[in-house]
Amino acid sequence: MANVSEKFGLRPVRKIDGSPFINAQNRYRIASSYGTAIFQGDLVTPVAAGGIERHTAGTTNAVVGVFNGVFYTDPTTAKPTWKNYYPGSIAASDIIATVLDDPDLVSTIDSDGAFAAADIFKNFSVTNVTGNTNTGTSKVQLNFSASGTASTFVIQAIDITQNVDNSEAGAANVNVLVRINNHFYRSGTGL
Repeated sequence: MANVSEKFGLRPVRKIDGSPFINAQNRYRIASSYGTAIFQGDLVTPVAAGGIERHTAGTTNAVVGVFNGVFYTDPTTAKPTWKNYYPGSIAASDIIATVLDDPDLVSTIDSDGAFAAADIFKNFSVTNVTGNTNTGTSKVQLNFSASGTASTFVIQAIDITQNVDNSEAGAANVNVLVRINNHFYRSGTGL
């Protein structure tokens, strides 16, 4: 049976030591009027101004974690607003994101290529696709064509999921368990 084609970004599963994921997350700021949308499941990068921005695929910038939602005061309605995605270009001084920032987090991600068992433990980039504004969910996938051994690749494959709908190795859209390979809190360098 073919794998189900479903783009969802990085979805947390467990920790690298096998312990359960307990939804631990931390607050990060997004600059007022930052113009790029960030969706639940997108990777985010710390920036020198003290906040975060969406990770740009193919770059060697370390990431701080997986975006999980945002709170801000809507500048039009003046109402407190929570969304699972940041729509971009919000002019507010209180934009606070929640980020799954544990360097030991293991997530599942959909591969855009024919991922096989021989690809486990390789490092990969992610695609740079805009998410779904109806669901607020990321459409980022593991970029099968951008892999290598460099530590600057953003994610590392550690296994193929056991999901019966998405575990056909060697075919497109297989779900892969990954960890953040180029994590800001592990790099030891500041901004």
